[in-house]
Amino acid sequence: MALLEIRNVTKRFGNFTAVDNVSIAVEAGEFFTLLGPSGCGKTTLLRMIAGFDAPDSGEILLDGADIAGLPPEKRPFHTVFQSYALFPHMTVAGNIGFPLKMAGRAPEEIKTRVAEALAEVELTPFAERYPHELSGGQKQRVAFARGLINQPRLLLLDEPLGALDEKLRENMQRELIKLQAEAGVTFIYVTHAQNEALALSHRIAVMHQGKIEQIDEPSRIYNFPVNRFVADFIGKINMLKAQVSEVSAAHLKLTVMGLGEVKVPRREHIKAGDQGVIAIRPEQIRIAARAEDGAAEFQSAGKIKDFFYIGDVTTYIIELANSTRIEALLPNSAPGHAKLFETGDPVVISWQEQSAQFFPD
Repeated sequence: MALLEIRNVTKRFGNFTAVDNVSIAVEAGEFFTLLGPSGCGKTTLLRMIAGFDAPDSGEILLDGADIAGLPPEKRPFHTVFQSYALFPHMTVAGNIGFPLKMAGRAPEEIKTRVAEALAEVELTPFAERYPHELSGGQKQRVAFARGLINQPRLLLLDEPLGALDEKLRENMQRELIKLQAEAGVTFIYVTHAQNEALALSHRIAVMHQGKIEQIDEPSRIYNFPVNRFVADFIGKINMLKAQVSEVSAAHLKLTVMGLGEVKVPRREHIKAGDQGVIAIRPEQIRIAARAEDGAAEFQSAGKIKDFFYIGDVTTYIIELANSTRIEALLPNSAPGHAKLFETGDPVVISWQEQSAQFFPD
């Protein structure tokens, strides 16, 4: 039995359906992420789990028991917000120990457990400081420690790293993974940041317009998106208009503007004549100065139109026939080389058949 089960939950605000017949099962000890663009319903769903909002229909079950009637303070959960929600008049130790104080725990137990929590988030020297004396990352660690000190069944995290700069976010992501593994608490994490979701999660639910588009492990979400929305939302991807010209047991044959005839793996329920797009990730495309015999299953000539140097990688914009453009990403792994190609260079792009996918309109 799943720790938390959401069954056919719907939430409306007037004529707007924020969450539309959503069903999810979250296992004990899992780092589960709700991912999607702003307004997709992920925070509304989290608020219903926490008890701040009530569903219009459906059930929310904890260990198989319906918790719809339980107020937030009676649910064995804790929520960490982007704003940290720390008490400004309390010290770091006071903030972390507050849930235990509210639960009526003995002063000695509070002192011991706060000391353990401070050590866990590496804030022992800051125990007597106040929130205004802390950096953003330190405040966030206080919020995590406060959330975990009561050993909740679920820790709910609503865009908790959204206010931090990129470098600090990366550091906090590593700390979160470590904290979750050590505490053994189930995390339900809300974010719109794809890279963050991919880095942190055991499983991801991609949401769009109140519905779940796909639930899967990060690698499968990225490499095997179930539809065009998921493919486009997660990471960078090239999409070119295509029409299915032939369907066989193993693959689809497509006619693609600027590329000609291209084969991709077969998808169910696709027939000849279907319109859609061919999709391929920039890092799956190889660029060479000339054609290579047998190197790949598809090759096409073009020229470098532009490039974007980003330090560890360079993104090349390649112009193909009929002015069709495609992006390819190459690592800057050769010592002393800032880039491999210059604007105007003739090149040949190639990829393996399994790297490309077809999504119907």
